[in-house]
Amino acid sequence: MAVTYPTAVKNARLDAVVTAIGSTGVLEIGTTGMASILATISLNSTAGTTSGGVLTFSGFPKSDTSADATGTAAAARIRTASGGTDIVTGLTVGTSGSDINLTSTSITAGQTVTISSATITHA
Repeated sequence: MAVTYPTAVKNARLDAVVTAIGSTGVLEIGTTGMASILATISLNSTAGTTSGGVLTFSGFPKSDTSADATGTAAAARIRTASGGTDIVTGLTVGTSGSDINLTSTSITAGQTVTISSATITHA
């Protein structure tokens, strides 16, 4: 039997994620298994807001104006900028219907990478 939480608890857990990200969090887009970091995007000082068990990140669309590497975006993680502590890993990446939605998953070093939306839905 699956564990379930009421919406208020889901929101509280996601609010704790926002607190853990802090005011200088970053979203890293990478290849499968985060073997290569393709792009890094700074999050807003308050990363997002929660409602209905969904954390919606603020300020999107956002861009990295110069991708770090070439590859196919397949995963993402959120880290603290200072110290690089992982806060959220295993985020899905795609062009729609994913946690992190990009305009394209095919990335070339130096190009602009635009994220159209970013959310985390509590299961």
